[in-house]
Amino acid sequence: MNQVKQLISALLDVFLPPVCHICRTFIPDSETVHICPDCLVGLSRLSSPICPKCGIPFSGAGEDHLCGSCLSFPPAFDRGRGAFLYEGAIRDLIHAFKYNQKIHLRYPLAMLTLQGISDFQKENELDIIIPVPLHRKRLRQRGFNQAVLLGQIMSRVLSLPMLPDAMTRVRYTEPQVELSSSERRLNVKGAFSVKDGSSVAGKRILLLDDVMTTGSTMDECSRELKKAGAANVTAITIARTPK
Repeated sequence: MNQVKQLISALLDVFLPPVCHICRTFIPDSETVHICPDCLVGLSRLSSPICPKCGIPFSGAGEDHLCGSCLSFPPAFDRGRGAFLYEGAIRDLIHAFKYNQKIHLRYPLAMLTLQGISDFQKENELDIIIPVPLHRKRLRQRGFNQAVLLGQIMSRVLSLPMLPDAMTRVRYTEPQVELSSSERRLNVKGAFSVKDGSSVAGKRILLLDDVMTTGSTMDECSRELKKAGAANVTAITIARTPK
């Protein structure tokens, strides 16, 4: 079966030569993520100093330390991390995937995320993956839940089961993009529910979404998971906004 897959992949590379998802140039020695070396180097990867709780990056040099938000409003998740800053090419790829129906981008985005958080992930033992749910209205509009599509890839690579229906969004919420931090917390308060507490009780959960800004959505989901008995929650995203 692997030989057949390799043959099909080789034939596709001949008739449909792979191009970089970012710069669209031909990649002679195609990587699995189909992003050329120059573009890979140019991605804004998250690095210290960051907040060890929510993963928000700090400018300049120094050691990791808790951010003001986590000191004032400690999130319910135990730790959070994004692989990249939400800017430049990563932001463009996420937008194309999420809003322009470029579903094929789920694979490079998931793999790049796993590569970016590999050390962090190895330090934190996990049992199951739970994607942040979309409200049925938003799901009808978009046609898919981007966190579920990412989770399908990560589930296979990490050999962790994914429970896409473990949580539900019980009420529709306005888009968070134009809201302040306090407004975001209020907007998602009571918006999520765990369907079956026994499915998460005692579990170490990887809570998955595409982007974290203030962390309000991840916080509210984690709060409900903890109420249902989750042992701990690790919040993972492709990207993290710098503030």
